[in-house]
Amino acid sequence: MMNLKSLTILFAFLFSTGNAVAQAKIMYPKNEFRAVWIATVANIDWPKNSTDPVEKQKSDFVEILDTYKKLRYNAVIVQIRSNGDAFYPTDLAPWSRNLTGKEGKAPSPYYDTLEWMIHEAHHRGFEFHAWLNPYRATSSANLEIVSKKHDLIQHPEWMIKYAGKYYYNPGLPEVQNHLTRVVEEVVKKYDIDAIHFDDYFYPYTVDSEKFNDTDSFNKYSNGLELADWRRNNVNVFVQQIATSIKKIKPWVQFGISPFGVWRNQSVDPRGSDTQAGQTNYDDLFADPLHWMENNWIDYILPQLYWSFNHPKASYSKLLKWWSENSKNTAIYIGNGSYKIKSDSDKSWDSPFEIPNQIDYSRSFNNVQGNAFFSAKWFLNKNQEVTQLLAENQYKYQAIPAAVPNFKKLVFDVPRVTSVIKDKNELVISLQPTRNPMRYVVFYGTDANAELDSDDPSQIVDKFLVQKNNNRLAIRVPIALLENKSKFALSFIDLYGNESKEILTQLPQTVVKPN
Repeated sequence: MMNLKSLTILFAFLFSTGNAVAQAKIMYPKNEFRAVWIATVANIDWPKNSTDPVEKQKSDFVEILDTYKKLRYNAVIVQIRSNGDAFYPTDLAPWSRNLTGKEGKAPSPYYDTLEWMIHEAHHRGFEFHAWLNPYRATSSANLEIVSKKHDLIQHPEWMIKYAGKYYYNPGLPEVQNHLTRVVEEVVKKYDIDAIHFDDYFYPYTVDSEKFNDTDSFNKYSNGLELADWRRNNVNVFVQQIATSIKKIKPWVQFGISPFGVWRNQSVDPRGSDTQAGQTNYDDLFADPLHWMENNWIDYILPQLYWSFNHPKASYSKLLKWWSENSKNTAIYIGNGSYKIKSDSDKSWDSPFEIPNQIDYSRSFNNVQGNAFFSAKWFLNKNQEVTQLLAENQYKYQAIPAAVPNFKKLVFDVPRVTSVIKDKNELVISLQPTRNPMRYVVFYGTDANAELDSDDPSQIVDKFLVQKNNNRLAIRVPIALLENKSKFALSFIDLYGNESKEILTQLPQTVVKPN
């Protein structure tokens, strides 16, 4: 593995030699996951206010997408269930108060919020990861604001009150089955790319309180110790979700972003060189290593929200640990953009902390990208950091690689049948394909360069394949093609695999700007 010093020397050498191709291939990976979490709980990121009218909600969401599109991100992780509620119509949960101001109240004028968000994200080339908090039922103990349709009212026997909130009891089979139905409905009804869980399994420990699951433990523990029984409850649920997703839509990913520390080395020699106050294994009763070993998840995205210099949980130590202890999954790293210039750890005052973290993650061959919590922190904020990323680490586009269990050859290739100019766009029609395709990747370069689909600087953009009966087409803004004369197209299938690129001739009369 290369350390930071080695990387710095290497990058300096590349710049000094002027080897632009080498720079593009080493510094700018073509395949990289670049995601942002869009948190809806407590209106952290969106909607900005729970009582905003629908048109403002839509314009604010589009602003988030357009901002991160310009920063060359390629995935959004959108929270669609935060407190036993929903950002979509369902009989299994009430509409979220974070969307309409009152739990159970539908948007007015009505729209299927999730369907609309997915369309807007896909239209801009983003993967859409539907983020659910399965076990958290409420954010407070105030029953007056809870809808009669909420599970807390319908099934109070499923709930445990803890630290001023209500949680679903993970030890009840009926809870596991109900939450599985919630996920299954989303997978069936919506054209998502992934189901995403974050770090909330059993709740974070509060010293003064006990999570009172004694009755379910006595009934279902089957001789296990309490901690082992709780971990087994989570394991059973994770396996059940994984199996259900693949039965419905095998191309939909299942990803989890656990708390950044599995266990401390002081209690387990397999653990990390950290002194975390709480850990996945011992406090949240979540065992990500077990999930990976059993092929239950498609990607792991540990939340490493610390700086390089943090004395108890160093970013560099933890990243190295996850790289060495992950298997059978894609590995992405969660970065804490919310801490920039707003943390007691003064390392975050430097605009280089996040760029350096990305560079370091790229030095590990099996780490394939990053995600940032959360969306509002690069939305007209922290411009020094966003400028550094736009000019350096994220100078060029990138395409998420297919996750390990999804990799396969794509034999369909995009063959152009017609090109029509429609105002400021080209409508490029393509031959039908045997298998469904999600996107077309458009490559372009000038007359003096060889077209190289491995060079991310030649990615013009990624365009959603539009379907009309059996016809396929993409719409390409003509302005993107200025100063380019050589072109190639490739497909991205539903699993994220890219086909072979096909050189394409475009008539100069339609390419030439007005």
